Amino acid sequence: MEFNVQKAKIVNLSNHKEIRCHFNPAEFSIAHALKWEEVPSQGSSAPRLVYAGSEAQDMTVTFLFDTTKDGGSRDVRDEYQTLIEMAEVDNQKKNPKTGLSEPPQCRFQWGRFLAFKAVISNIEQKFTLFAANGTPLRAEVTVTFKQVEELMRPQNPTSRSEARRVWIVEEGQRLDWIAYQEYGDPACWRHIAETNHLDHPGKLYPGQVLKLTPLP
Repeated sequence: MEFNVQKAKIVNLSNHKEIRCHFNPAEFSIAHALKWEEVPSQGSSAPRLVYAGSEAQDMTVTFLFDTTKDGGSRDVRDEYQTLIEMAEVDNQKKNPKTGLSEPPQCRFQWGRFLAFKAVISNIEQKFTLFAANGTPLRAEVTVTFKQVEELMRPQNPTSRSEARRVWIVEEGQRLDWIAYQEYGDPACWRHIAETNHLDHPGKLYPGQVLKLTPLP
C-alpha cells in the first residue's frame, strides 16, 4: 500500500506565498491559558476565583531545514526566508482600527489534520551545521504561532448529512465537486460560496480553508 505523505506548510494569508517543510515536525505543542481573577473572601484564607476569559492559544513548532542533500553549498537561510518575512511588518497590510502596518496573518497547515490560523509571535533560529567557509547548511527554526481564530480540525463525517467543520482545498478541486463530496449534490456549491463569502467561486487555491455548515 502506498501512502501519500503530506508535507506541513506555512501559508502567508496576505499574498498566499507558502513554505513547505523539508521534514515534517516530530512534535508540536499547543498552550491554552485561562485567566482567573482572585477576589478576596472574608473569613477564608483562600481567595475566590472568578473566571475572566481565555487567552489566545500558542502553538510552538520546530522545523528542520537542510541543504546538504544538494551538495552542501547553499545558505540554508534562503530555504525559509518566506517564513522570516511572515514575522516582518507588511506595509501593504494595515490594522483597520489603528491604521498602522503590521505583520501578516498566516496559517500552519498539515494535510487535512490541522489548520491553525495565527500570527507569528516568536522565531528562534539554531544553526547546527556549516560549510568550511562558514555558510550555515542546517538550521532548526522554532516558531511560536499565536492564534487569531479558533483551532480548526477537519472531521470526517459519518454520513453526507453531517458536514465537516472545514475543508482544506487541494490542487484541482472545484466547489461543485466539494459540494458533492460533502452534501451529495453539486448544486450545493452556492451554499458553500455564500457561507464563505466567495466573490469568485470558480477560483479556489490550494490551502484555502472553507467553512462548511449544515444545509438550511
